[in-house]
Amino acid sequence: MSIKVGFVSLGCPKNLVNTETMLARLVSAGFEIVAEDVDADVIVVNTCAFIESAKKEAIDNILDVAWLKENHTLKGIVVAGCLPERYRDEVMKELPEVDAIIGVGSIDDICEAVTAAYEGRKFSSFGDKNTVPLGGERVITTPEYFAYLQIAEGCDNCCSYCAIPSIRGRFRSRPMSEIIDEARDLASLGVKELCVIAQDTTRYGEDLYGVYSLDSLVHELSQIDGIEWIRLLYCYPDRITNSLIDEIASNPKVVKYLDIPIQHISTPVLKRMNRRDSEESIREIISKLRNRIPGIYLRTTVMTGFPGETDEDFDKLLAFVKETRFERLGAFVYSREEGTPAYDLSDQVPEKLKRKRYELIMREQRKIHAAINKATVGKTLRVINEGYDQVAESYYGRSFADAPDIDGKIYYSSPRRLRDGEFVNVLVQDVIDYDLTGKVVE
Repeated sequence: MSIKVGFVSLGCPKNLVNTETMLARLVSAGFEIVAEDVDADVIVVNTCAFIESAKKEAIDNILDVAWLKENHTLKGIVVAGCLPERYRDEVMKELPEVDAIIGVGSIDDICEAVTAAYEGRKFSSFGDKNTVPLGGERVITTPEYFAYLQIAEGCDNCCSYCAIPSIRGRFRSRPMSEIIDEARDLASLGVKELCVIAQDTTRYGEDLYGVYSLDSLVHELSQIDGIEWIRLLYCYPDRITNSLIDEIASNPKVVKYLDIPIQHISTPVLKRMNRRDSEESIREIISKLRNRIPGIYLRTTVMTGFPGETDEDFDKLLAFVKETRFERLGAFVYSREEGTPAYDLSDQVPEKLKRKRYELIMREQRKIHAAINKATVGKTLRVINEGYDQVAESYYGRSFADAPDIDGKIYYSSPRRLRDGEFVNVLVQDVIDYDLTGKVVE
């Protein structure tokens, strides 16, 4: 009888790709994957440990799974990914319910880890994260019409608040030919939208080819039959080249949506963050993008309460958000992470003030988002249909302006039955919170 394995995948899309790779290893080795935790002999929790809230989510999920081990038929627990990579000695000590741990460099050891957990043996493996092979077979867990395409691993940016370089290793691009082959395979499975991801997508190719090569990669991806949308995420603003802008502007398959995390606008704060940008360079790239790609939707993230952030720094950030009117924006409160340079910086901002500043940013962004959504009423958008909502009694999907699992939805009626993954034209008629409503027009 084969071992039944369940999965809990936490964190970012890059972590999801790791989960899909582990699933493929297990399926190839004859393990049975089950959808329900209560049916599993062993559960793998693939964790994130980027900031405090992610660590808490990981631990809460491990404890939920541990309840099944104590009260049901679950025999073993495997913890994979960033949490054990960052806290190698602590995981099993603090969570004795865990049977096996594997770091980000040891996903190829998932079969051994699951077997050991099933048999009640303790197991740990931490391979070299800087040499572990990238890519490989995956079991796609996203809906069949879209998939994440990881083009690089690791990060060398070393922002002073961030633990990712120590967790994921140095930046490594995948060879372009390998990425193109994977994208062709995805297209053959019915994938229509590729979400291109890495810790820093705009750095792609520098280590392999000596130049930033995201523009060339995107051009090659757009030649693949069946791929209709290419969406670029995690684009560092200082590496957005003129040739990449030209490619986005001229290539009809590249959606006019760009995710560019800026984190702040005050130059002194950016310097303390060890970011390569300044207020001037950020303003310049945003202006260039909007001038050369009319109608582009820009998504960004900003941080409140970084050590030393003064009232003046924050006021500048809030004014910049009001003025720039990002179509999509997420904010988060600075999380003091041990092992990062910012942990020891003086002038730590009180938690209450960090939270207040966060709420002021998000209050302003809600107004901006509502106005932008209202301006789309009366327009017809091309939408990828994602399904039918029984409660709302309507179909729902996304336009170019919305990334999967991050942004909003469009809910709409249709005179005919729609297939998941089908592209339709939707006339926008109203706004409900962050979402739009409308009807399909043929």
